[in-house]
Formats: sequence, structure tokens, C-alpha cells
Amino acid sequence: MENTDRIIIPSELIGSVPRPDELIAALRSYRYGRMGRERLNDFYTRAVQTTIEELEATGSKVISDGEQTKPSFLIYPIFDLVDESYSFSTDCFSLKFADGHQRALPRLVKAPFRYAKYAHTYIDTAKNFTGLPIKQAVISPSALSMVYPVATIKGYSHDQFLTDLINESEKDIRLCLEKGAHCIQIDFTEARFSLKVDPTGQLLRDFVRLNNQVLERFMFSEQHRLGVHVCPGGDQDSYHSYDIDYLKVLPTLFELHVGNFYLQLASESNRQRVLSCIREYMQPWHRIFVGVINPVDPRVETAEEVCERVLEAAKYIPIEQLGTTDDCGFSPFDDDQSTPRQIAFDKIRARLEGTRMAEEQLMARKRTKI
Repeated sequence: MENTDRIIIPSELIGSVPRPDELIAALRSYRYGRMGRERLNDFYTRAVQTTIEELEATGSKVISDGEQTKPSFLIYPIFDLVDESYSFSTDCFSLKFADGHQRALPRLVKAPFRYAKYAHTYIDTAKNFTGLPIKQAVISPSALSMVYPVATIKGYSHDQFLTDLINESEKDIRLCLEKGAHCIQIDFTEARFSLKVDPTGQLLRDFVRLNNQVLERFMFSEQHRLGVHVCPGGDQDSYHSYDIDYLKVLPTLFELHVGNFYLQLASESNRQRVLSCIREYMQPWHRIFVGVINPVDPRVETAEEVCERVLEAAKYIPIEQLGTTDDCGFSPFDDDQSTPRQIAFDKIRARLEGTRMAEEQLMARKRTKI
């Protein structure tokens, strides 16, 4: 809440928006050798421009490029090195979804670990098409740590790998800050999944510790521009860890040294239970962006439904610390066409309109108390 009597609840998307059909077709042509990289880049540029224009048209105050040019939220830093420095094998770490499909991380086979692409390049492109604040998502170091879980390359220890990973992750975030990103969101979708791999919670604690080794390199004022996103992993209308109790994740999650938490909530069957846990563990300097839209559900939520979810959250989270978001990105992998693009934008509009309705109702309640 600002220093006026106006209640403002910020609302941000997670990041990804379904790619236009023409970009999907162009990607297919490129992968089959029927299109060159330069021509594909033209499709990328048009997709970014169109996406930004459509996001602005929804009334979004903070936008992203919709991750139109990311191969996936997970491996964008190393994607261009996969053929050179990585291999896929049966023991690769993979996210297994309820419908049976999997998303595997490649295994590092050539040292040293390094990024081929940094996320600030997405900001550079987006700036060509908008003057609005830009949010940028980056992948967590804990996710990428699974490309080299044990030392298998001669002369390249696991400790040296972790040092390289931490340095590269810091650089990825710092370059985004230097490029003027409004906020940087660390995608930590493996948090909930880690409890399927290790129900004791030790892997989750190790992940948080590793991520904090990066976050501790930033000043407290910089950490206020950093956030973390967790969800049960929405991809192709399926989850990878919805069956894991959220309350086993949240207490450890709040140990991360960030100012913003983007928390899936709309799809939870018992939101009050989750909100009670959030209230217990959140700190006064945290902003909690609660999910009020479920991207996996094909039905478009009404603004009234969103408003009710915001008002519900406001019973547990101080209004000045409350924000709204979507549960997950709408298309975290570039081949995910499970959500039509128009449906995604309709859901974004519902989030924004419902949040405005909640602001008005909360403002009206405030006036009656004066």
C-alpha cells in the first residue's frame, strides 16, 4: 500500500505464454532442417513483439517476453551446449509427470560447466518493444546442479562444478539486475518434486542451501528485487508433484534469501490450510504473490472468482504484502501446446480484473472503518 489511501495489489504473470502457431510451425521446420536460423530468428522477433503488445493490452503493469525464445524454462542456459558437452542416459535426472511423460536433464560429460546464454539477453530484446517494467525468470542453480550430481569427468570434481555453477548463476541474475529488470524470479519447480525423490527432506534442504549460496552474494536491497516461484509443475496439462503435501515444502522454502514468493495456490484443494502455513512462516519484508489462476484447468476463471480468492488470501496475508499471480507458466517448454494462446490471455485478463475488483472491495471496507 502506498502513502495514499489507495490499496494497490501488484499482479504479475509467472513468465511463459503459449507460442503463436506460426512460431511452433517455424520451430518444427527448423528442427527438420527446412528453415535456417536467420529465418527462425525473424519468427522469434515477431512472437516477442506480438506477445508484449498483447500483454500490454491486458492492462499488465509488469510484463515479460512470454519466454517466446526459450527452449524451456529449465535448460535455456545450456541448451546451445547440449550436443557438445552433454549426453542423455537412463540415469539422467528427470521430472516425471502424472500422465506418464518426462522432462529429462542432460548429463554433463565435458568440463567445465558454463552458461551459453544468459537471461539478460531476453530483456535486451523485450526493451525494443515496451517501456513497461520487465520481469525476468531464471532457472535455479539447484535444478542445474542435477546435470552433474556426482563427479564422473576426470579432473573435474563435484566441488569445482558447484563453484562454477554458483558463479554462473550469480552472473545470470546480476546481469539481469544491471539491465534494469524490475524483478528476477528464480524458478524452483523441483522444490516440491525433491520430496518424491527424497521424502526425508534432505534433498530439499540441500537445494535451498545451494540456492542461498548464490543469493547471499546479493545485498539485502537487491534481494528485494529477487523472488522464487514454486508449483507442482504444470506441463501438458499434467503435474509432476501435486501429490506432495505443500506444507512439507513451505517452511523450508521461506529460508530462501529473497523478497518475493510466487506461490501456486489456485489449484490447491484446501487453500486455507496453505494460507495458514504461509502466514506462520512469512517475514515482514516478504511479498507473497498468491496464485489465483490455474493454467492447467482449461476453464477460464471469472473475475469474480479471482476476486474471492484475493479476499480469501487477504484474511491471512497483510494487504501491503499481498500480490497475485498465476499458479505456473502457461507453456514452460516450447513444445507445450496444451493451453491455447487465447485461453492464456483470457486467464491473464481475469486475474487482473479480479485483482482490481478485490482492491475496490478492500478499499470500500477500509472507508467504512474510518
